[in-house]
Amino acid sequence: MTNSDTQIASNSIESYLHDCRVKMGESIREIREKKGYNQEQLAEIMKVSRTTISKIESGKFNCSIDYLSKFSWFLGFEFKFEINK
Repeated sequence: MTNSDTQIASNSIESYLHDCRVKMGESIREIREKKGYNQEQLAEIMKVSRTTISKIESGKFNCSIDYLSKFSWFLGFEFKFEINK
């Protein structure tokens, strides 16, 4: 693989990761709103800052499995992994 190929692959994965963070954040925001919480309320019950909630929902924060688990617990949803066929 050439340096050019490596750079293209790196840019592609970064773009893919960003898109995944944005989609996940949008889903979390939708669920939060359906449950009737604002960002401040959710941050308080999760014991995190409102800024953290905002960054996750906007795709600007690399959310860990621990944060996903907290969202799942406090917002009452299940997340699962699927294999694309």
